[in-house]
Amino acid sequence: MTRAGRFQLFAALAIAVVFAGTLRAAEVRAKADVACQPTGKPLQYDCTIRLLHARTDAPLADVTVTVGADMPSMPMAHNVRPVKATAGTAPGTHEARIELEMLGDWALRIDLSGKIRDRVVKVLRFEKDRVGPATASAKPSRQNH
Repeated sequence: MTRAGRFQLFAALAIAVVFAGTLRAAEVRAKADVACQPTGKPLQYDCTIRLLHARTDAPLADVTVTVGADMPSMPMAHNVRPVKATAGTAPGTHEARIELEMLGDWALRIDLSGKIRDRVVKVLRFEKDRVGPATASAKPSRQNH
């Protein structure tokens, strides 16, 4: 085999290895459990996000997490700029403080980047003194994207 032929073979193998790694990372889907609590300051909530592998329920590590929010009842009118979450103490957990514009149902956009790239959307009802399930009309047809 000529030197040019060996180079082409090496280049093709390198591309195949990189592409295979990208496909494996793209196959991993996330799911999230989200719990938010009022901080005592109006419209401010501390959220704990537990990220799991959608098929195996194993905690997801080595990901960067950002959390933003939109109000499903008023698209484009009320949204919260994404904030970077910090790693929690338990594997797969992250903490984020969000400040909303008003009370009501909010769709939290949880974006993962790094080894795993995914977005999970959770809709919750934020009230003055608690956070709970959203009203039926605010829930998207699929909460995990």
